[in-house]
Amino acid sequence: MDLVLGRTIGLLGLAMVVAILARRLRLPYTVGLVLSGLALALARVDAGVPLTHDVIFDVILPPLLFEAAIAIRWSELKRDLALVVALATLGVVLCAAIVAAGLTILLGWPTSAALTFGALIAATDPIAVIAMLRESGVKGRLRMIIEAESLINDGVAALLFVLVVATFGDAANAPTPVAVVGEALLVGGGGVAVGLVAAAIAILLAGRTKDHLIETALTAVAAYGSFLAAERLGASGVLATVSAGLVMGNLGVLANEADRFALSSEGRAFVVAFWEFAAFLANSLVFLLIGLALATTPTGPVGALVVVVALALVGRAAAVYPIAFAFGRSRWRISGPERHFLWWSGLRGALALALALSLAPTTPHRHEILVGAFGVVAFSVLVQGLTAKLALRRLRLDRAGG
Repeated sequence: MDLVLGRTIGLLGLAMVVAILARRLRLPYTVGLVLSGLALALARVDAGVPLTHDVIFDVILPPLLFEAAIAIRWSELKRDLALVVALATLGVVLCAAIVAAGLTILLGWPTSAALTFGALIAATDPIAVIAMLRESGVKGRLRMIIEAESLINDGVAALLFVLVVATFGDAANAPTPVAVVGEALLVGGGGVAVGLVAAAIAILLAGRTKDHLIETALTAVAAYGSFLAAERLGASGVLATVSAGLVMGNLGVLANEADRFALSSEGRAFVVAFWEFAAFLANSLVFLLIGLALATTPTGPVGALVVVVALALVGRAAAVYPIAFAFGRSRWRISGPERHFLWWSGLRGALALALALSLAPTTPHRHEILVGAFGVVAFSVLVQGLTAKLALRRLRLDRAGG
């Protein structure tokens, strides 16, 4: 335990050095972390903290999801809710279908493996996306749409992944359509319900005190408690934490002090600072671990990896452009340059890796799925993340404020 803790602190110390150097070199912080992780792995430095499904889900995701969710105002989200929901639901399904079809036709993958990979790679990862947005300086409506979509669609993709694995994972005991619907309601609806209950309890308890430390502790309990409780019940921990964050953010953190459930003025400021710090630490750790994992993951044929990455980009395009076109004559319209950036900013990251790592060792084509996931994540972080600011300038969105 002491060894793991010491190595974790060492990784965080390295991340701080990388952060300082990245700012001086004007290099995206996340890219610097991944490259540092790659360098450590190539130098055969044993970090002692492996990138596993449990590390990502139980340690990394809750603070990052909660910190992003408490910053989204319901009044702004409500204005573009139809567009966000369409992108996060129909868009995920379209992306997964396109990727799966491409893998089956071009690489000869079996349907089960292709659909599994399509589901886990369909969502834009909130960890990678939000980090990229902050470093690129994207603000306003465009940032809200991208952040909100990434928060919701990763929950939808995780749900789709669970359904695909349940349906195709064991052909001899494949569930009936009714059972699939029931599973969807349990995972999706159950996750939202757990998050709402956790937030309600935390808000009610916070109303009995004006101690900013207790108020902040209650937000931490809501963030991690909702995630762990939902996962224990077989529901979506991602949707639970996002729901809890949206409720606590709008009722307690972003509300006026005169509002019934608002936290104290000192508590609101402290909560925001606390979760910014927690998210920074989580981001620092996960991108270093991604770099370490990328360097130690066996690579497949280069041609096949190129096809997989290209299919991920095409799938993202299928998730953005048709839906944006459908909303083109409505009040939810987004401009052509915004559509292009929405497509290019569809980064994949730790969530895709966590889902891939959760597959049983006996899963058919598990190795190919893992290699494909790592390949797409590497391209997302190192290429899309590195060129995000350039894309903003070329699309003339850097001065528009989104």
